[in-house]
Amino acid sequence: METADDMTVQTGVSPELSVRRGREAVEFYKSAFGAVELYRVGGTEENEEVVSQLSVGNASFWVSDESPANNNFSPESLGGSTVRLLLIVQDPRAVVERAVVLGATELAPVAEEHDWLLGRVEDPFGHQWEIGKPLVDWPPSHATRG
Repeated sequence: METADDMTVQTGVSPELSVRRGREAVEFYKSAFGAVELYRVGGTEENEEVVSQLSVGNASFWVSDESPANNNFSPESLGGSTVRLLLIVQDPRAVVERAVVLGATELAPVAEEHDWLLGRVEDPFGHQWEIGKPLVDWPPSHATRG
């Protein structure tokens, strides 16, 4: 029998987004960004609060209902977010358009900037997403710019 000490764990970073209306948020990310739900606790009629792990491509992130008792606050409670997420997709314009139709607010239209095709939205739960793709091999060979 394998124990926790026997498992190989990949080092990584997975953001966890605190939101109000967690079930709605999970459905928004699935519809707007094509996210796939990998894991879920709660989010039922009996237990409304949700903790869900979602993936988009080879990246994953978590979504959970805010919990002020545990110092986890949504951007709606704080009046903004301190984090902006970058979603890399093949067709940034289509993803931004779909997110806006589903309730996101466009903050910057998709345009070429710093060797990227990039736009920015705020989702209905207060999190900001840059949605884009690099237009050159990334990272560029001259990784540091002045």
